[in-house]
Amino acid sequence: MPARLLAALIALAAWTGIGVHFHALADGPASWSAVLWRLLGYFTITTNLLVAVVFTGVAAKARFATPWLLGATLLNIALVGVVYALLLQGLQQLTGGSQLANVLLHRVTPALTIVFWLAFVRKGTLTRQAPLLWALYPLLYLVYALVRGSFEARYPYPFIDVARIGWAQTLINSALIALGFALAGEVLVWLDRRLGGMTRP
Repeated sequence: MPARLLAALIALAAWTGIGVHFHALADGPASWSAVLWRLLGYFTITTNLLVAVVFTGVAAKARFATPWLLGATLLNIALVGVVYALLLQGLQQLTGGSQLANVLLHRVTPALTIVFWLAFVRKGTLTRQAPLLWALYPLLYLVYALVRGSFEARYPYPFIDVARIGWAQTLINSALIALGFALAGEVLVWLDRRLGGMTRP
């Protein structure tokens, strides 16, 4: 499958998942702006937006879609899939559009992004510092989610729900996820170098 076609499919999956999820929530008394604000509180949504924009760019041959940016996108959307599988799966009984959106955002986009990176992204370009920079986005999201949650008295995920589990457990949970992210980043850089060496003439 050509790279641009797979990129277009990934972008379509992400845009569709976000759109279907928005429609499912908007089919109620809340205003569209309120629904949008609610959605933007979730790492799943902001990261799938990143996926949608980056892979729309890849499909359109945009220059900003570099191996570094694609690595960052892969690591963060993989975090979405792993955290969902380990910590969130089964907590809600979803039907209809919500179920479709859930599959697209938590399973399809992470899986296809991994396939794209393995098959099409140029290897051997990532540095050891890359994971540190990639970690800025989830770190900023965490600060945003905690500050927003303190004002709204509503937190997006149970493992950072300060009101229910307290600050100590929230920080422990966040540190464990950060450690997993850092280790995954190191593995990705190692794999990039290994595959880059294998593909050099």
